[in-house]
Amino acid sequence: MKHTTIKDIAKHLNVSVSTVSRAFNDKYDIRPETRDLILETAKELGYSPNPIARKLVQQKSFNIGMIVPEFENSFFPQIIMGAQSVLHEHNYQVLVMQSNEDAETELSNARTLVGNMVDGLIISITSEDQNVEYYQELLQKKLPIVFFNRVPAELNTSKVLFDDYKWAFFATEHLINQGLKNIIHLAYPHNLSFAKDRIKGFKDAHKKYKLPEGKTITCGFTIEEGERIAEQLINNGEIPEAIFSSGDYSAIGVMKAFKRHGYKIPEDIRVVGFSESQLAQHVDPPLTSVSQPTDLMGQAAAELLLGQINNKGIIVPQTIVLNGRLNVRESSVKVI
Repeated sequence: MKHTTIKDIAKHLNVSVSTVSRAFNDKYDIRPETRDLILETAKELGYSPNPIARKLVQQKSFNIGMIVPEFENSFFPQIIMGAQSVLHEHNYQVLVMQSNEDAETELSNARTLVGNMVDGLIISITSEDQNVEYYQELLQKKLPIVFFNRVPAELNTSKVLFDDYKWAFFATEHLINQGLKNIIHLAYPHNLSFAKDRIKGFKDAHKKYKLPEGKTITCGFTIEEGERIAEQLINNGEIPEAIFSSGDYSAIGVMKAFKRHGYKIPEDIRVVGFSESQLAQHVDPPLTSVSQPTDLMGQAAAELLLGQINNKGIIVPQTIVLNGRLNVRESSVKVI
């Protein structure tokens, strides 16, 4: 099948190839009626532009690489959709890769995307956080990069964050204001900057009310991890009045384990999660959780990246901090 080219259009209209090219690129030095005629003729002849040729001319791939740690819950997919909503408006395609919480996979993903000449990267790092040196090399080469949610503190680049300290403080305060004093915080790995902020918010809430510093236990991201920690607490006879978890999934795991051992929620133990997963409202009892604006996080990351791309190598790092909401449900409300 023969494809129509701009030469075919030029020959059909008896005009130069450069005139046809100027019409397609909406140049100022072509009469509107000529441009309209060329565009209409191109449509009639079934012409479609060669995307590869266009990318070569514009020196852009119009592809953006996006790397996330996992797809197991709705948090990262919602951020991806937020980023896509912005990037698609500017004719960019989003190439999404998952690191599966493995630093080597994350590095391989990044190298693959860079090797495919993406115009920029949007990244949320793994909990292992070992690829700072490589990202620094990319920044020195002027590749636009924006980090979100999980960010490397060492790099001077644009970042989109959530106010984790503030909302961890409020979540803990919500429990303290019900008269609870023995509260345990299930924290994500401490090398993650947002995990540190949540720990600090948890501790500072105790300080505000002149309570002994609450206990912090490092926990993974899954339901199984929450169950494991809860089983340890039960076996040790260490039953707190409440648990504030850094994630909904581990909080749900806590609830499952305690209920399995005959404890009632919230009568015997109150539970608060973080990130407002899709499961939060559907477990029994519904889980109190801190809601993060995932769509805005993705949109903000995309807008920051587009700003870097349009600045043609002049990158001025910016940090955007987003606000949230504590959705109070039955899992944490003291029964009177």
